[in-house]
Amino acid sequence: MSGNLGQCSLRRKRRAGDPMAAFDGLPTPLRQWLSQAALPWSPASARRIWSKSLAKGMTTEETLLSLSQAEASTLARDRQSTVSKLTKQN
Repeated sequence: MSGNLGQCSLRRKRRAGDPMAAFDGLPTPLRQWLSQAALPWSPASARRIWSKSLAKGMTTEETLLSLSQAEASTLARDRQSTVSKLTKQN
């Protein structure tokens, strides 16, 4: 699968269905957050975190913060993997 993912170590998946229709069905604050996200989130995974956070009684702001934290931890894992691969090559 090609595209704008670059050379990251994150898994890539093919998705069934219409991703734009799924994106359009998301709540506005979540869509706005996704438009600024560093990673190519799927609408399903973003909605899953969104729904679980709201079910726990979190506010919209707290939910968006939890999404940012999930993204930061994923980026940190990718960074570690990439650095590890580079040091093995040298």
